[in-house]
Amino acid sequence: MKKGLAALLILAMLLTGGCAGEDLSETVYSRTEPEEGVEITVVTSYGGDDGSRSDFEAAVAAYEAATGNRVIDNSATSNEGWKAKVLADFETGSEPDVLFFFTNADAEPIINARRVVSIEEIREVYPDYAGNMKQSMLAQAANGKHYAVPAYGYWENLFVNTAVLESCGVAVPGEDYTWEQFLTDCETIKDKGYVPIACSLVEVPHYVFEFAVMNNGTAENHLQVPRVNAQGELVDNQAARKWVAALNDIKDLYQRGFFPENTLTASDAETSALFGEGKAAFLIDGSWQVGSLTQRYGENLKNMVVRYVPAKGERKATEAIGGISMGYFITRRAWNDPEQREAAVEFVSMLTSDEMLSSFVRTEVTALKNGADPVGLNTLEQSAAETNANLTYVSPAVQDTISAQAKSDLFANIQNVVTGAMTAEEAVTSAMERNRS
Repeated sequence: MKKGLAALLILAMLLTGGCAGEDLSETVYSRTEPEEGVEITVVTSYGGDDGSRSDFEAAVAAYEAATGNRVIDNSATSNEGWKAKVLADFETGSEPDVLFFFTNADAEPIINARRVVSIEEIREVYPDYAGNMKQSMLAQAANGKHYAVPAYGYWENLFVNTAVLESCGVAVPGEDYTWEQFLTDCETIKDKGYVPIACSLVEVPHYVFEFAVMNNGTAENHLQVPRVNAQGELVDNQAARKWVAALNDIKDLYQRGFFPENTLTASDAETSALFGEGKAAFLIDGSWQVGSLTQRYGENLKNMVVRYVPAKGERKATEAIGGISMGYFITRRAWNDPEQREAAVEFVSMLTSDEMLSSFVRTEVTALKNGADPVGLNTLEQSAAETNANLTYVSPAVQDTISAQAKSDLFANIQNVVTGAMTAEEAVTSAMERNRS
């Protein structure tokens, strides 16, 4: 990748004069081999409590050993606060060289501001960039271009603590699990002194919300989004009705006492600990939680399985949420510097290679043309793989289709809905007002 381009750099510098302050957004660079390694800044969601943190650290170490470059790792745990900070850093000119971020509407602000580089532009210099990925699975931005090289995908479903259920005399749910059975089971579990549903409604209400929406519609129409009219009033249609019903279902679970007592103040780590420690029966979460539970509660894995979120209405329990929602972006800041450009391209290429991604992928979706080759699945991973093999439909998350402002407003107001400070209709209206801007 490096040696054949050295002469081109010298020629490019002579032709352009290397003028400082130029708009270099369209300039094609190469570079000579630096005497010392290049330092690049990387931001990802592989924070300290992420289940894939150790895999990421190993991948970074391999990259540094192979290239002589150094990675400044500013990763943190993914939540709404992390997303907001990432976007704020771009606004203040403090963005990293490489960003592992969401590929949905959350990325549109940095794409529209031309602060990240499209794969199409990168391939003008590096034709093989992301060549091991299925083109159809590269996320397409609103402008029709592709920016992120996908790492691996996700699924969301129901984690079950079998030891808690056994203690309560409740059967492990199967493919035909219904919402009515779920409510009955939760009442039994609560009466036995356990927490039915481990969830922080202040930090991660979106997993419960996603299935609540699907339960009040269908898997096929899951991506329909409510809207407001010119007067700011919620349009009464199917999408609005299912979102309102979803928030009211969450309110019902809260009022029945099925969430932890501190669900409105506790962190995600605190409430998921209830599940891992055998104090809670159910946890609606995603594929990333498998690694976290394995690392933090490995001695209890024999009591954990992945099953199906209970179904209501037309939805089947075997219909779930999944897709590929995150990938690696190279920023314009790195691209405009010849050495940073090369180092960033090498980093993303190595982190998304078939071999490296196979160390991350366990049960997740992948865009690799050759697929991933995970080995040595533990019992929790095996149960997830078996459950996913029986899924009859997988829909992307509807929350990924709305703006960051709308999403933040909606999830913040879930607390107000469940406590009665705001109606579900008001919460949906407020979010959709922000979604149209």
